Amino acid sequence: MANLVVIGAQWGDEGKGKFVDLLSEEADVVVRFGGGNNAGHTLVVQGNRLVLHLIPSGVLQPRTQVVLGDGMVVDPACLLEEMDHLQQAGIDLGPRDLLLGSKAHLILPHHRQLDALREGGPGALGTTRRGVGPAYEDKAARRGIRALDLLRPERLERLVVASVAQASKRIELLGGTPVDGGALMEQLRQQATRLGPHIVDVSLLLHEAASSGRRILFEGAQGVLLDLDHGTYPFVTSSTTLAGGACAGAGFAPHLIDGVVGVAKAYVTRVGDGPFPSELTGVVGEDLRRKGGEFGSTTGRPRRCGWLDLVALRYAVRVGGIRRLAMTKLDVLGDLGALQVCVAYDVGGRRVEHFPCDPDDLARAQPVLEPVEGFIGDISRATAFGELPRAAREYVERVERECGLPVEWVSVGPGREQTLIRRAQSL
Repeated sequence: MANLVVIGAQWGDEGKGKFVDLLSEEADVVVRFGGGNNAGHTLVVQGNRLVLHLIPSGVLQPRTQVVLGDGMVVDPACLLEEMDHLQQAGIDLGPRDLLLGSKAHLILPHHRQLDALREGGPGALGTTRRGVGPAYEDKAARRGIRALDLLRPERLERLVVASVAQASKRIELLGGTPVDGGALMEQLRQQATRLGPHIVDVSLLLHEAASSGRRILFEGAQGVLLDLDHGTYPFVTSSTTLAGGACAGAGFAPHLIDGVVGVAKAYVTRVGDGPFPSELTGVVGEDLRRKGGEFGSTTGRPRRCGWLDLVALRYAVRVGGIRRLAMTKLDVLGDLGALQVCVAYDVGGRRVEHFPCDPDDLARAQPVLEPVEGFIGDISRATAFGELPRAAREYVERVERECGLPVEWVSVGPGREQTLIRRAQSL
């Protein structure tokens, strides 16, 4: 296995966790490089459902190290809760098993409070209210608190006092009650005791791992269309979701990345507000949501559903650097009757085949849909691509032609074993 990056090719929730779990069977190190606990991966292993928010999916592989990179924002309370949850499931993460980047910034209670207050007022963006955006704001303003500060009590106290004082002004303006700095400091001291042994120089660790021939898998959060720079701004996340973010977020040299896998559903979903040209608001959209179990892993919110948008997918392939595709939830399209795919947009009477960069154009874009033959029956028991109905195979092949890339994996159910590998190629 080469050093691979796995990213979402839509608006997140594509099923990346399943493929990171699958690919991590051949990995020595699995690295999450951006975002925070606004992401969620639902894994189904031997019938057991496991939801992860911060820790990479590779944690299920017994010999694999999992790493939270420096580009992340990490809520220490959430991380410890997740570690405890895994321990109860029989997965004990020692300091060599789970590593936390020393330069990762921390999400603190006042970040969560600010996020919730803003989302409760005008101009809400539909965030998860987990404090991710405000934590990245403090990072960009150079007033953030990092994991390595947990190891320096005097410096930590000074930074906490300044951070709470600054945040309290904004909280009060929004009608909230400021955080108790003393209680927060005591909480951080206790968290530092447990997390301290896990804090390392991630860039150095990964450099040494690559130099010794160890195989590294990088796990992205959300999807390309939620990227801070290249997504549907301002309805985006607060970090980079592109494959290039793996280098910046993990301190890893670009020339050591050997490939990028993009994960896309056989249809499209989106959580929160923002443009969604191929959205279905009627019965078919409800059927997709029901059959696909389209409710957020992190918040439980119902996801908006729509036909596969090939314009957006081609864009994600281009800016995301994707060279190989994995398709999830093909089984959900079974028995829906005639299907459609979005092949272009109508923007003010003009046919557009490239994803618009102007948000006003995207907001008024109407999908140009083409009919696609549907397929009948339950395909979740298929064990090879050739066992799928002809129409299902042709659907996958249509995506390949449109994107100019191979769809190398096709998922027909949530389980590990429900993944059809189309090409016998080394990972």
